[in-house]
Amino acid sequence: MRALLLLACSLRLAGRLTAQDSSFAAMQARGTMAMGVDQYTSWHRFDPLPDGGCIKLQRDSSDTAGTTAIREHLKDIAMRFRAGDFAIPGFVHAQQVPGTPVMAAKRAAIRYVFHPLPGGGEVRIVTRDAAAVAAVHQFLAFQRTEHHVGQHRH
Repeated sequence: MRALLLLACSLRLAGRLTAQDSSFAAMQARGTMAMGVDQYTSWHRFDPLPDGGCIKLQRDSSDTAGTTAIREHLKDIAMRFRAGDFAIPGFVHAQQVPGTPVMAAKRAAIRYVFHPLPGGGEVRIVTRDAAAVAAVHQFLAFQRTEHHVGQHRH
């Protein structure tokens, strides 16, 4: 009886893990479509900072085509976010991303600045508005969780 219960629990857990894996793979595939680079051969960072935060996306710097695609994507993201357009993260994650409604409403109080980095770039998010900082931190925390930052290098 105990062995049967353990088997049932194991199968249920395996089913959940398979669903999580396929959900992550689907998000990665949408990310590849949106960003133009393989999500498994590039890596993200989503760092909260006292005045906002930073989104970094990089890959092997010897991949010049991939580096160019990342930089163009991040420039586009900075431009869209400045306009209050968060459709790309919504598409990648197949849902409205936490923090983005406030970030859109407070767009005049937030700066999005692109900087090139080896193998990619970063978008620095800067604001002095406390509600905007909280929204940016909520957005970045969601991104860290969804992209498994700290769990997988991709």
